[in-house]
Amino acid sequence: MDASGRMQPADQEREADAPAGADFEEHPHGLLRRIHHFLHAHPPAVPAIVLVVAVAVFGAVVGDRFFHPFNLSLILQQVTIVGIVAVAQTLVILTAGIDLSVGAIMVLSSVVMGRLAVELGLPVSVAFTAGLAVGTLCGTINGLLVTLLRLPPFIVTLGTWNVFFALNLWYSRSETIRAAELEVTAPFLQLLGTSVDVLGARLTLGSLTMLALFALFWFVLRHTPFGRHVYAVGDDPEAARLSGIRVTRTLLAVYALAGLICAIAGWALIGRIGSVSPQAGYTTNLDSITAVVIGGTSLFGGRGAIVGTLFGALIVGVFRNGLALSGLDVLWQEFAVGVLIIAAVALDQWIRKVSA
Repeated sequence: MDASGRMQPADQEREADAPAGADFEEHPHGLLRRIHHFLHAHPPAVPAIVLVVAVAVFGAVVGDRFFHPFNLSLILQQVTIVGIVAVAQTLVILTAGIDLSVGAIMVLSSVVMGRLAVELGLPVSVAFTAGLAVGTLCGTINGLLVTLLRLPPFIVTLGTWNVFFALNLWYSRSETIRAAELEVTAPFLQLLGTSVDVLGARLTLGSLTMLALFALFWFVLRHTPFGRHVYAVGDDPEAARLSGIRVTRTLLAVYALAGLICAIAGWALIGRIGSVSPQAGYTTNLDSITAVVIGGTSLFGGRGAIVGTLFGALIVGVFRNGLALSGLDVLWQEFAVGVLIIAAVALDQWIRKVSA
């Protein structure tokens, strides 16, 4: 720069070169930020990558036994019940809630179906419909307590989990309806345990029902006004209310739907174990939350995808199956699932912080 303050050609060249150097220095930060925004916009990306890596690793370690059609179909069958309940759990968590009673609703619905059909001799269609109605009613009760009394979903569903489980034990008298009794009086209740051949793999109708529910609610959440309302309520209920969304009605619908889906899971549970047991599925509520969290749905609501939940359920199934085939104790299977949960929640917090 000369005495008059005008920039000399050399200075102009250095000035022109400066932005390029600055861009080069900031490039790593910009790349990382783009990755963060991509993960924020596509929640299923991380569980999809984890699932592919897990399948590749266990395939390399275990060998052909892991990729055998029977083993792959077994993994799908093992995650069927948790997967169906996880569909219900995803709907609730997307609204920034949580439902700890899903397992109790599932078992209570299955007990109602079984006892009405076998012990009271009612037509199977009536017993089945009553079971679905009981599940829907239980979900509606959760929704009413959350919306009308404005109680925290965690506390509400923790309480109703105990209530529904106690009702289940009282109504069933802690007695199991055996498979032989169902086969004679109500074989329809065992229908979802029927196996069919699909592309060389042996799948149950329960597994196909689970996949159908995921496909249905993928469409509902992505392509219907109700789905957009669910995301809006979970992201910011007050803003959703000001924009004209009926928040209370949406939450009630979500909890009622969750109860209905849990009743369907109860039907699948009967097909899976062949009998009606009041003690079955005791940990399904925690397993469903595990699938949802690992699948990338935020516990804070408003962000996630139903496809990610399917990936999350499959990840848990693949890890447990692969570790079992590797000869590791059940203890380490649970250890691995616990690590996955912590990593998934930590990743969610990280993505939310950067994207904010």
